Amino acid sequence: MILTVKEVIRNRRSIKLFNGKPVSKEALLTIFDDAKWAPNHGNRQPWRIVLATEDGLQRLNTVIRDVVVPNWEELSVEELAKKMVKFTTPGAVAFVIMPEDLRQKERLEDFAAASSFIQNIQLLAWDEGIGCCWKTPGWLEKPEFLKALGLEAGERPIAMLQFGYFDTIPAEKPKKSIEEFVTFF
Repeated sequence: MILTVKEVIRNRRSIKLFNGKPVSKEALLTIFDDAKWAPNHGNRQPWRIVLATEDGLQRLNTVIRDVVVPNWEELSVEELAKKMVKFTTPGAVAFVIMPEDLRQKERLEDFAAASSFIQNIQLLAWDEGIGCCWKTPGWLEKPEFLKALGLEAGERPIAMLQFGYFDTIPAEKPKKSIEEFVTFF
């Protein structure tokens, strides 16, 4: 069934409970290639992606464990697995990296463009039956994590996107009414 743009926008959900099935690198590269058509000021395309699939996903989870779970060596296998489940069940993870332009106007434009790029990714993934959740955990900016991601000077991560297949779709959450956010000039 082909969905309309409106249907994809209205029916997309942030998926947080993945079933552990891997997401292919090829599927995500196709999604990213289409998502790059997001509007962006001056055609700067201010983003790059660090993608973890398959073996890379296992290596990423080791880094996350080391950075996020204090004293993980002292935990039982079961306790560690419980703390890591939200990282081990997604089928792929992408980090969206953007340049930190020193000029405020350009920095804001770049953030808006990268956010549009991320929204395109989420909608395109949903259209392919792949769930996605956009996360911005505090540890994303820890120096040891930035080093592991291979960030260059003047870059920062703005999103961790978890991808995966899922067995249940979360219920729709209420949204503000149009009267709550539109005023007339």
